[in-house]
Amino acid sequence: MLDGSFTVKVDEKGRVKIPSDFRKLIQDRFGNGDFYVTSVQGDCARLYPAHVWQGVLERINAEPPSRPAVRKFRRGTSYYGQRASVDPQGRLLIHPRLRNDASLDEEVVVIGQRDYLEVWNHKKFKETMQADPMKPEEEDYLASRGL
Repeated sequence: MLDGSFTVKVDEKGRVKIPSDFRKLIQDRFGNGDFYVTSVQGDCARLYPAHVWQGVLERINAEPPSRPAVRKFRRGTSYYGQRASVDPQGRLLIHPRLRNDASLDEEVVVIGQRDYLEVWNHKKFKETMQADPMKPEEEDYLASRGL
C-alpha cells in the first residue's frame, strides 16, 4: 500500500524522482518500473504502475460510455496520458503538457494513494487542502466507520 508523502524536485528535463520507499514498494508489488502517467483534470499527475492502470482500464471499460463521469475520466486520462518507465536513477518523465498544466516545476509533493501516486505542485497542494478543509459531517462519517 502506497501511503505517506515526500517532497522532491522536478529536474530541468521534467523528470520526477520516485522516492525510494515508494520505488521499493512498487517493485515488490508490481515488478517492473513501467507506469502510465496521466491526470483527470490537469491539476496533478497520477502515476499508475502499468499493472494497476490495466485494472483501471478494465473497470472503466465496463462502465456505460454515455455516463458523463466516464466520458470525462476517459477524456482527461487520454489527453494527459503517456506510458513511461523509471530510469536507472529512479526518475520518471512527466509529459510537458501535464507538467505545464499542473505547474509541476521545481518542488513537488509525491503522495501515496493506495496503489498509485499523485504528484502535486507543493504550494498548489497546500492551497487546495486549505481551500477544502475537512467538514464536521465528513469527520462524523469517518468516525462512524472507526476512522
